Amino acid sequence: MIAGRLKWAARGAKLPGKVGLAALDFEEGSVILTEASPKKRASIHLVRGEAGLLPFQRGGIEPLRASLPDFAAALRREVHTLKRSLTDPDLFAGIGNAYSDEILHRAQLSPTQRSDRLDDEAVERLYRATQEVMKEWIARLREETGTGWPEKVTAFRPQMAVHGRFGLPCPVCGTKVQRIRYADNECNYCPRCQTEGRLLADRALSRLLGKDWPKRIEEMEG
Repeated sequence: MIAGRLKWAARGAKLPGKVGLAALDFEEGSVILTEASPKKRASIHLVRGEAGLLPFQRGGIEPLRASLPDFAAALRREVHTLKRSLTDPDLFAGIGNAYSDEILHRAQLSPTQRSDRLDDEAVERLYRATQEVMKEWIARLREETGTGWPEKVTAFRPQMAVHGRFGLPCPVCGTKVQRIRYADNECNYCPRCQTEGRLLADRALSRLLGKDWPKRIEEMEG
């Protein structure tokens, strides 16, 4: 998802430049696999039958099919931050970076909160938020695509509450959305809705500023 895309084209279409990896020709057209990244992590595997897919299953539960007890058990199986737990395919299938930001904002939970420190009420709130956010976005994207092939595949959308909206106002409270940067992506959150006004350390900028790094959103706004 970070850099790979599947595109539909006319049968026999030429692979695009440096990003084209493979084309699968069918009677009605071709599916083209591209990867716009120098890391080249894409791969294609040929398997026979449903049993051939088993080695590729990471074991994470399907969030929309899971009961609350199943969701709670998966969340508490390993001790991580909530952000990492939701994006770990060994625990939950198909959530990913963008929707984990949206889920945590909806649940009003900090992305750095540890999974083993949530009480039952917070776990249920996270479960409900996961169900709501994923269902809403599935419906929205299906309506947008219609019967055609999805052309604008992106994890950044203007309707999102916090993901990809650093510096923009939170749609709930109006506070500027903040971020934590990682190597390949970033985590976005609202400090008032999710962290009781605390600013989470940005691994690069907070180290650079040291003691001058603001601890609360009021300090930054001031």
